[in-house]
Amino acid sequence: MKLQRMNRRALTLGALAVSGALALTACGSDDTSGGGDSSGGATAKAGNIKCEDAKGQLLSNGSSAQANAIQAWTKAYTAQCKGVQINYKPEGSGAGVTAFLQGQVAFAGSDSALKPEEITKSKEVCKDSQAIDLPMVGGPIAVGYNVPGVDNLVLDAKTLAKIFDSKITTWDDAAIKKLNPDAKLPDTKIQAFHRSDDSGTTDNFTKYLKAASPADWKYEGGKAWQAKGGQSAQGSSGLAQQVKQTAGAISYFELSYAKDGISTVALDTGAAEPVAATADNATKAISEAKVVGTGKDLALELNYATKADGAYPITLVTYEIVCEKGNKADTLAAVKSFLTYTAGDDGQSSLKELDYAPIPAEINTKVRETVAGLS
Repeated sequence: MKLQRMNRRALTLGALAVSGALALTACGSDDTSGGGDSSGGATAKAGNIKCEDAKGQLLSNGSSAQANAIQAWTKAYTAQCKGVQINYKPEGSGAGVTAFLQGQVAFAGSDSALKPEEITKSKEVCKDSQAIDLPMVGGPIAVGYNVPGVDNLVLDAKTLAKIFDSKITTWDDAAIKKLNPDAKLPDTKIQAFHRSDDSGTTDNFTKYLKAASPADWKYEGGKAWQAKGGQSAQGSSGLAQQVKQTAGAISYFELSYAKDGISTVALDTGAAEPVAATADNATKAISEAKVVGTGKDLALELNYATKADGAYPITLVTYEIVCEKGNKADTLAAVKSFLTYTAGDDGQSSLKELDYAPIPAEINTKVRETVAGLS
């Protein structure tokens, strides 16, 4: 697809435009390796940031799916709110949630909403309250591949499930040929790579497989990879590197990693046309999400099995996890000020330029109202 090649070129140019921003470790998605930063010095829109009484150092940890957004937001925010220092470590969703539940950070980022047992444990940190999930960043999980001579590839959930479960093992398999009748598919062995570390990206990718092809993906799912076989690498940057250097490879990672010549799969979802991994297509899929959290918790339920035209179903939403009440007094003002900005029009409108998907307006309105009420 010409569009796919244009998107890859735009991603590469965008990555070049944003190199070198903060003294803030950033990588791609949910990446614990510390490499693969594709945002660099991107500048988010500052707009009318209200610093209020914000001051001091904000420590945070978690998913690096949002690291490029956090980096750009931080640069814009701290340029105006000079009394605040933000230190975000993108060590992965699992690490971020753990750090939050241990009271080490003011907020955490996670590509999966908190589990019931995690909410229960959060009551030990959030005095007379509990942690809540605030959806802040959306984006597509691209399926990258390296099949020499094949620039455009269409796959569906059934075929992907069988590939990542070691049931389809060569690129000239009949199921792949049927979806790509005009492609010259080699008999190259498929090298399927998955995350070695606990990852919200893995959680969302496998939720898609389970929802869209339950007969072919029998695993329970979660942040830890469960299927047998395949190969592993740490972090999205590790997976992207393996795809780039390994003929026959296929893996999953955020769209910001689909650069430097990595081709991405278009999904046959049952829609009129195969759907490419783009920010716009991810936003359309997220717009079908339902709020399933209780009270002030805004955890979302995504429709991974959507067949809507132009809706890319392998998406993730990164949540900022905070205490509804009982936040530490020395960081509360900064947390509210920063998250008010990131959830605001200026913060959200910056996301698309960074190849993320803004949170739909009706959900984001609830996020801003909830942030205003934090105490």
